[in-house]
Amino acid sequence: MENQQGDINKKEIVISIRDLYKSFGDNHVLRGINLDVHKRENVVVLGRSGSGKSVLIKIVCGLLQPDRGSVNVLGKEVELLDDTELRELRLKVGFSFQNSALYESMSVRENLAFPLVRNSKNMTQEEVTRAIEKVLADVGLSQAIDQMPSELSGGQRKRIGIARTLILNPEIMLYDEPTAGLDPLTSIEINKLINLVREKFNTTSIIITHDLTCAKNTGDQVAMMLDGKFLKQGTFEELFNTEDERIKNFYNYNFINQK
Repeated sequence: MENQQGDINKKEIVISIRDLYKSFGDNHVLRGINLDVHKRENVVVLGRSGSGKSVLIKIVCGLLQPDRGSVNVLGKEVELLDDTELRELRLKVGFSFQNSALYESMSVRENLAFPLVRNSKNMTQEEVTRAIEKVLADVGLSQAIDQMPSELSGGQRKRIGIARTLILNPEIMLYDEPTAGLDPLTSIEINKLINLVREKFNTTSIIITHDLTCAKNTGDQVAMMLDGKFLKQGTFEELFNTEDERIKNFYNYNFINQK
């Protein structure tokens, strides 16, 4: 498939998902998912709320176990890793939660220092401070270093959440609904930041969303999920060049019915 980014190495697969199934009781969430994500590629998974998108990326980073199938991340079969190996892998996989997951009792500085102190015990205080200042500059929020999360706007919270993930220099970023709850202009800023993160940090990303503007502006490859399966995969244009009413209705709801 032709890709927007000519320097993406289509031969190097960073995430490989095969025949993935996951159920919660009688709720069959994933029903045979297959997906390859190449190095430095942004892959968007589209779908309605409750379609299994978030369950998919939780399995990718080992927060959930699949019922069947395999997930290979950076050459490791995730479901076969022991606790120590899984912790080591998670240091290379950044998870940007939908609600930003900031500690409300900690300042921005303390929120960003927390993963460094926990995972890089040999760092000096000066090195921690430099790392915090750099990552805040990268996300455009240097001035927020001593603010509390309650003092931040929704878009600023998203940026700080992303910064806290980036501070460990992950190879992979998993974004869960990065533009959810944001106004259109702030959403555009977050989309630009996702692309900037890829350029600055050479990350490979899976972006979970139901926001077509986000999908169009960030995704090299887009996969449409419905009823636990991928209906179609391709570029944004390829995906929506279809007569499948299920896909057309999703497009119309986002770009026509919401005007």
